[in-house]
Amino acid sequence: MAYGGGGGGGGSGGRAIRVLNVAEKPSVAKAVSGFLSKNQQGGLRVRDGRSRYNKIFEFNHTVNGQPCHMSFTSVTGHLMELDFDDRFRRWHSCDPVDLYRAPVRKFVPEDKSDIRRTLEEEARKCQWLILWLDCDREGENIAFEVIEVCTQANRNLNVWRARFSALIEREIQNSVQNLVRPNQLFADAVDLRQEIDLRIGASFTRFQTMFLRDAFMINLATDDRNLVISYGPCQFPTLGFVVERYWENQSHEAEEFWTINCTHNTDEGTANFKWMRGHFFDYTCAAIVYEMCIQEPTVTVTEIKEQEKLKYPPLPLSTLELEKRASRFFHMSPAHTMKVAEDLYQAGFISYPRTETDRFSEKTDLRAIVFEQQGHPLWGSYAQLLLNPEAGLWRNPSSGRHDDKAHPPIHPTRFSPGESGWSRDHHRLYELVVRHFLACVSQPAKAAETSVEIDIAGEAFSSSGRVIHAKNYLDVYTFESWGGSMIPTYTLGQQFMPTTLTLDSGVTRPPPLLSEADLLTCMDKAGIGTDATMHEHIQKLLDRHYAIKTPDIRFSPTNLGEALVMGYDDMGYELWKPYLRAMMESDMKAVSIGTKRKTEVLETCLQQMKACFIDARANKGKLFEAMAIFFERSNRSNDNQHNTGGDVVRKCSICHESDMVLKQKPDGHFMVGCLGFPQCRNVVWLPGSISQAAVTHDICGICTPGPVFKIQFKFRRLEIPPNYNVDHLGCIGGCDDTLRQLVEICGTGARTASSVSGRGQGATSSNSAQRSSSRGRMACVYCRQTGHSSDFCPSQPSRSHTARNQETNPPNGESSIHCNSCGEPCVLRTANTATNRGRKFFSCQSQGCNFFIWEDSMNGASSVSRANARSFASNPSRRGGRGSRTGGRASGAAFVSATGEPISGRCFNCGDPSHFANVCPNRGR
Repeated sequence: MAYGGGGGGGGSGGRAIRVLNVAEKPSVAKAVSGFLSKNQQGGLRVRDGRSRYNKIFEFNHTVNGQPCHMSFTSVTGHLMELDFDDRFRRWHSCDPVDLYRAPVRKFVPEDKSDIRRTLEEEARKCQWLILWLDCDREGENIAFEVIEVCTQANRNLNVWRARFSALIEREIQNSVQNLVRPNQLFADAVDLRQEIDLRIGASFTRFQTMFLRDAFMINLATDDRNLVISYGPCQFPTLGFVVERYWENQSHEAEEFWTINCTHNTDEGTANFKWMRGHFFDYTCAAIVYEMCIQEPTVTVTEIKEQEKLKYPPLPLSTLELEKRASRFFHMSPAHTMKVAEDLYQAGFISYPRTETDRFSEKTDLRAIVFEQQGHPLWGSYAQLLLNPEAGLWRNPSSGRHDDKAHPPIHPTRFSPGESGWSRDHHRLYELVVRHFLACVSQPAKAAETSVEIDIAGEAFSSSGRVIHAKNYLDVYTFESWGGSMIPTYTLGQQFMPTTLTLDSGVTRPPPLLSEADLLTCMDKAGIGTDATMHEHIQKLLDRHYAIKTPDIRFSPTNLGEALVMGYDDMGYELWKPYLRAMMESDMKAVSIGTKRKTEVLETCLQQMKACFIDARANKGKLFEAMAIFFERSNRSNDNQHNTGGDVVRKCSICHESDMVLKQKPDGHFMVGCLGFPQCRNVVWLPGSISQAAVTHDICGICTPGPVFKIQFKFRRLEIPPNYNVDHLGCIGGCDDTLRQLVEICGTGARTASSVSGRGQGATSSNSAQRSSSRGRMACVYCRQTGHSSDFCPSQPSRSHTARNQETNPPNGESSIHCNSCGEPCVLRTANTATNRGRKFFSCQSQGCNFFIWEDSMNGASSVSRANARSFASNPSRRGGRGSRTGGRASGAAFVSATGEPISGRCFNCGDPSHFANVCPNRGR
């Protein structure tokens, strides 16, 4: 972008130049105009623009000695949107993998055309353009959107950037006299992020939605026909944190432990001594040590330590810490915290609330900020003490390791005893910002801590007490405490008898689900999102029904959220892990500081994620199986869940718009369907005996309209008559008698999804026992029979002939049924025709023999094969421990181990379910 002339260009002979000023929001335009028009000749005038929400403020001002006539208007956030060209925007217009290369364009949407027209009209009349957008990467990107619109109307504009961190008069006046040029690198980083997120999000979202939505009964608040199962490069790793902790919680194996506790009562108080070994998990070992202590219970004081302890005040306040502390102290969600903080910022009460910086510049007048707070009824007296040198309370704030070079830490910018229009949360957040700032410039709390170590029969125990001498910053930072407790006075070598000496038991507890503060910490450590966007990613999990908040404000995944993560995890491809996105965020930051080029990072990232997408789609059966654990199959037909791309066979002869493509369904069967589903429901069903199929470049010379590409088929020998070849180059246009005959003989596989008796009780249930029992009784996704999973299905198409023989014949390799004609052992097979689907029969392996007998005709009643009569004991060891979905034997299990063994609520000592071992009445008998 080439800007106009120098800072004084556009004016001559002292004549005022016309300046177009643009803010990010109407409220900011109004506030800045009010500050700059103060004491100016002519005052402030207001007129309407094309958009009735974005007024134009006019006034006179002097910028670095240059008289200016200022016109001040605004946008409303981003002026432009990024999207695919029109021909790729419809979901069924292309294979989702094509979205990694499809053309994209940035444009002003129709609902913002009035703002664009205002900018164009005003820009034509001006010589300068001053941008007053938020001073972060996102704000810089919006600035360049405004530049693009304005310079198209007036290529001679001289473009400047105002940088400010608070909507207060001194900051605004200083900013207008120190204009800088816009930062193209910051804008490039956001453009990069937008394009990456668009391509990745659109491809995976279309794939997931078209594949799963109509296949299952997903009971959410929205109409499931309009349900979008979205994928976001930041949203999904955030969900991964929630699900992984949930799995750890559910798979925790409760284990009883034993510890020895000692107390000593004196006139000065009570000391509680803890065993320095901690605890034993072996009762016998603990009991032996305890017996030694009981036999020689005399206590000897072996060590006494006395030292001064300091509790330091918090670092200056960043966005992440503001969100975490508001969640911890007030139970405010990060999204709501940022909304309230934005209100306070726009009203001029706090500095810009989106900042990574946790260190104040040496140029910041910290005492002036404290001075403004002296009149407050709650913390005013503390502010006065801070400014009193004799009190000795002042301390220059500690410096953190983060500085985004754009904004200072969050701090109060204007005194308020409490505005009448504020909500309770506005009052609380303003108080947090002020008290946090006052704490930052205060001395740490001071205490004297005494620790005493004792010996009982060679076993060491310890106790400690604390006496607070000066609370200092804790006097104003009332959200934190530092408990003090006295212990009796002891002397080295002193001996006494303990008041109590007990052997106590306890049970290990699972890790708690993630709180909002925990989740923000995980995201920050992994580099997922930025300080300005983390709360948005968390909110999307709730909006998309991937997670819920429990009553104690912790995150638990819904069935849908857990199923998606489970499916990708089972693929062995950790798309739900944070590594890929953390790498992208690091690259975006490198672009923003100029160490990497935007095009280089974009190309590398998209290549990587395209490979992930292709791999995920190739293993989509795992995703299907994971969903089947939690949701019942839908009775909606046409299998549109499989319309996720494929090789084009021909143009659809029904709708004449979309392509017909070859697809393989999760049950292994093939079909050719129209990409225009559900508007077009044209489908060609193929024989169920196909093991492999691939579209060739050969074109059928008979079928019309053409071209109709032929398909190379490979059939399973045991599922077709002996007079048919295993390999066949066929046409689906209607001219191929072989395909038509094999459909009649072998059938096509299930055309409608039968219901499975699995989970479907709603997205908020998370009971581990229900999920365990659900998996135990769900139907195999291949043969629809219960009693085994698809991993052990005898009729699974992808399994080899040898594997099937091993499962359907006795262990010695010989069938108990022999051919009546040639005497050869027979093979047990499964019929796939419409009338006998799932029925078992024996047939001779010899191609020249036609021996055939139904299995149920041999035993007269049972239609279940001897192979299927076996019990398939499944113990799938999952990464991360998924106790919530492993086969359980006790429906009332309170805990589930990492190996899937439920642990009921029972006493470890006597087995009684009415109590735990630590209160067992039979203890010691």
